[in-house]
Amino acid sequence: MNRIQHKLNEDKKLLSIYFTAGYPNLNDTVAIIQDLEKSGVDMIEIGLPFSDPLADGPTIQASSTQALKNGMTTEVLFKQLEDIRKSVSIPLIIMGYFNPILQFGVEAFCKKCNEIGIDGLIIPDLPVDVYHEHYKSIFESYELINVFLITPQTSEKRIRFIDSISNGFIYMVSSASVTGSKTGFGDKQTQYFERIKNMNLKNPQVIGFGISNKETFTQATTYAKGAIIGSAFIKHITNNGFETIDEFTKQIRI
Repeated sequence: MNRIQHKLNEDKKLLSIYFTAGYPNLNDTVAIIQDLEKSGVDMIEIGLPFSDPLADGPTIQASSTQALKNGMTTEVLFKQLEDIRKSVSIPLIIMGYFNPILQFGVEAFCKKCNEIGIDGLIIPDLPVDVYHEHYKSIFESYELINVFLITPQTSEKRIRFIDSISNGFIYMVSSASVTGSKTGFGDKQTQYFERIKNMNLKNPQVIGFGISNKETFTQATTYAKGAIIGSAFIKHITNNGFETIDEFTKQIRI
């Protein structure tokens, strides 16, 4: 069983943290991952920076731009992570856009992920149909879980298709917007959360986009297995450095 599947089976609400590899500084990646695990985070999404991140808000875009300026590439990230499983045991997911993966070679990318202990991938711009037809067998042969995103506009038919070919969790985007902190969720969003919960999908859902504090984390996990924090965490390490990661995660789960 994949580490992600093991984690999803735990009787708790899960906190997943996203950060951009190579930010604030090129060689901060491993230290941030290690500190996040020590702080009690359940899963980590490692952002592979891309020059045109369509789904990302200004905070993550800025971190991607800086990471690229710092010299972060796919090859550099793999080199940084080659010994990560000697010190970290929680699920690790690479989140990035399809172009760099295609440039690297899809099978070569998956093979490398398997070798260093990556558990899954989130590729927002890889259509589910294309994945199912061309890449599913490759991902599965290297024991990688591919995590798909759904939004309030995703049709029930498509959600059920995504559910049928998934074997981890479904990334439930809280609203039809880019990433970034919000002050809370309104009626439309909670109705959407309830609607998906009542579909009784076989894969648990983890909510992302707009989770920034204890209030939004608690709201989201009322309807889902877990929640993902990205922009708010990046703002924290931008302003405070990553030496205070424990303070950030503690205030989410007070």
